[in-house]
Amino acid sequence: MIPGLDKQFQFLLKNLIAKVDNVLVIGSSSEKFAKLIAKNFSCSVELIMEDYESLLNSKLVLNDDSKVRVSMMDYDITDFDDASFDLIYAQASITLSKRNKIVKEIKRILRPGGFFCVGEIVSLKKNIPVFVQNVFDSSNLFPLFVDELEKYYTDRELKIVAQQNLSDTLKEYYRQSASLLKNVRGNLTTGEKSYYKKILNKVSHESNVFLKLGGDKFIGFVSLLVQKGED
Repeated sequence: MIPGLDKQFQFLLKNLIAKVDNVLVIGSSSEKFAKLIAKNFSCSVELIMEDYESLLNSKLVLNDDSKVRVSMMDYDITDFDDASFDLIYAQASITLSKRNKIVKEIKRILRPGGFFCVGEIVSLKKNIPVFVQNVFDSSNLFPLFVDELEKYYTDRELKIVAQQNLSDTLKEYYRQSASLLKNVRGNLTTGEKSYYKKILNKVSHESNVFLKLGGDKFIGFVSLLVQKGED
């Protein structure tokens, strides 16, 4: 489960009418969307994430799905050749301080005329309170101001094909996160609770900030479908 829930994938289906053969999905916990893309577009899919634990989890979730190949790579320095993909899909996975380098790498491995479907955590206001900034910092997030998102991509010579504000999905995302956290905590041993303490506290804090402390006024989510120009 990731921000945007199923709505970004539905956004992609609605707005992408081109045939795609080779697709890259970027981000941990994106196995569901990698499988859906492979099924709906009848294509091969590469799925990458940056840490070993996510890699192991993905392999368990995918269970040797022949249409999805999972690998561990840095998002800004991949092993792929130039112009490898017709479509790159990233949902809540590149809103990072190294976004510029990641987008540069995406442009390199995207074929001319290819598409990039991206979902970004955004700031709904330019001036945000410290408690919201702390949430961003704890997750290494570097959100753009919502009104500057489109310009960010057009400045990098990517054409905006479609966009949709999916901020309304975040309330349900955080509700589900809080519910899942409660269930998980109830099934963990004392040792497991200690081992996962940092991530459990992080999820709990983020959910509380959004659902109870007014974070919904400052944290949003927007999906874009952009296209690389023909060379």
